[in-house]
Amino acid sequence: MNQYDVIVVGAGHAGIEACLATSRLGLKTLIVTTNIDRIGYMSCNPSIGGLAKGHMVRELDILGGQMGFAADKTCIQYKRLNSSKGPAVRGTRVQNDKHEYNKFMTQTLNNQQNLVVRQGEVKRLLLDQNICVGVVLDDGSEIRSQAVVITAGTFMNGVMHIGLQQSPGGRIGDKASIGLSDQLREFGFNVQRLKTGTPPRLLNSSIDWSKTTAQYGDPKFFPFSLRSSDQFELKQVACHLTRTTVETHEIIRENLNKSPLFCGIIEGVGPRYCPSIEDKITRFSDRDSHQTFLEPEGLNTDLIYLQGISTSLPEEVQYNFLRTIPGLENVKIVRPGYAVEYDFIEPTQILHTLQTRTIDRLFLAGQINGTSGYEEAAVQGFIAGVNAAHMVLGRDEFILNRDEAYLGVLIDDLVTKGTREPYRMFTSRAEHRLVLREDNTLDRLAARSSKLGLLPAVDLAKLNLISDQRRDLSSYLKLTKIFPTQEMQQKLRDRHLVVMTKSLTLEEFLRRTDVTPEIVADLGFTMNLDPLVSEAVEIEVKYAGYVKRQLDLIQQSKKFEDLLLPEDLIYLSVRGLSNEEIDKLSKIRPRTLGQAQRISGVNPSAIQAIMIHLKSRRSAKENSFESAGRNNSPDQLAN
Repeated sequence: MNQYDVIVVGAGHAGIEACLATSRLGLKTLIVTTNIDRIGYMSCNPSIGGLAKGHMVRELDILGGQMGFAADKTCIQYKRLNSSKGPAVRGTRVQNDKHEYNKFMTQTLNNQQNLVVRQGEVKRLLLDQNICVGVVLDDGSEIRSQAVVITAGTFMNGVMHIGLQQSPGGRIGDKASIGLSDQLREFGFNVQRLKTGTPPRLLNSSIDWSKTTAQYGDPKFFPFSLRSSDQFELKQVACHLTRTTVETHEIIRENLNKSPLFCGIIEGVGPRYCPSIEDKITRFSDRDSHQTFLEPEGLNTDLIYLQGISTSLPEEVQYNFLRTIPGLENVKIVRPGYAVEYDFIEPTQILHTLQTRTIDRLFLAGQINGTSGYEEAAVQGFIAGVNAAHMVLGRDEFILNRDEAYLGVLIDDLVTKGTREPYRMFTSRAEHRLVLREDNTLDRLAARSSKLGLLPAVDLAKLNLISDQRRDLSSYLKLTKIFPTQEMQQKLRDRHLVVMTKSLTLEEFLRRTDVTPEIVADLGFTMNLDPLVSEAVEIEVKYAGYVKRQLDLIQQSKKFEDLLLPEDLIYLSVRGLSNEEIDKLSKIRPRTLGQAQRISGVNPSAIQAIMIHLKSRRSAKENSFESAGRNNSPDQLAN
């Protein structure tokens, strides 16, 4: 069969979410990958989540995505990061068995209705003028569709670097994808180069674990997914901490002339927030040690991932400096670290739907848009898949705002600001992060998920039940009072709590820093202590003042976010704009005035100028209409 509704190119984290979204919405979908044994393969660190990243995985799950469920199923260590800090910066992270994750995602795709998995390489797109109508594979076969989603990862013109040696490929064991980015460049796309890297993989039995410090996960499991049990499915393991030494740094410095990063061989920009060990010792030359975590890649493998030691130095140099690290004196490298340089598309060339501006019905998701990380890729794949499906089905665009989800922040940042380095999500990127917490993901996106229709009925029912229970508990806290009777005051003293000076509602009482839902229940009040219910309600109560101020700011900014800019607006005709502002606004074509004000180089005065221009334009249209009404009959106006 050579006719599908949607074709997805690539079966990494973005491709998986894209093809599942389209097929679950009832569309005949084909996913093409160069290696069917590497579906959902974790090329770098076998972990999911982290600060802000964990937020996105939960958002994806509520909307009907797959990553969170797969991460829960294959978790071998769970941690809640920043658990002692404010709720806005807490994040879930799990270490995964990479082979089980790959196996789980492969089975998911093979069992999905309306989905065909095919091994092959997409060499070019089939275009009808500026409309994408399918793809051409390496065997020459043409496959037609109504929409195409490209999720090429690090494979487009990918080149791997180990020392001064280069070889084509997107990762060890997989060949590069040649042709697509060249075709896009010829069509007018701005194609640039980025670089990423990965550490060496070490043999477990060659490590002296007694010289490292064990790092255990949390015993209590709060899964990403509503579908998951709160009990671990796999054995939990420890990771181990060790550190580089002065000698480590000396060896690396002496061999920088053999690093492709420092010889000018690699032109692509690497991730600033995940630098190679060569970068670290150069940029932080005052430090004589950097920590590194030894993380198992699975329960049934001897491979150890060396987090924080990404490198592209020659293998013999890697051996030399690794053996100066405590515990690694006799280490054996199973696979050396290496760098990958690859093509990406400057993301200001795509819309918020992730459809390209230049070619209709062509969507881009993942590292092709300049991002870094499994989570960033997965959520883009989901958004691209949903919007590709909605275009085919004739439904409205699916776009999340910055105050709704980290997904919205990610895509708006890419489309509005672009990127010159691999983009990674942080809580600091979200100006509304106090209302974009992990605990309230369900409250933020329940209505959106219900309308979208991707969440199975049983999960949607669970989502609605939790929402109802949260509302019931909030109402109970507002309406129920606690009085400073002698008996109550003694109960407080017995629990080493400050006594009351007046009667309070339970909501006011819970607002105290020394009071938790468990204490309220212990005092004799009926409380729902399910963490999915009580934790979110407690945070809303304790941070009510801060949340209200943030919501007020969001409401104030709505007038800009809701003001859609005309698609035919000619910025050259707007008086008061600088040449730079005209150039950037004309290239990015912001959807709303809110997006326009986030474009780098567009000043507040420009926003005022656009508003004045739109007002005068509207007045001119109204005057024209009134004049036509005076000079023409109603029948003429209707025509």
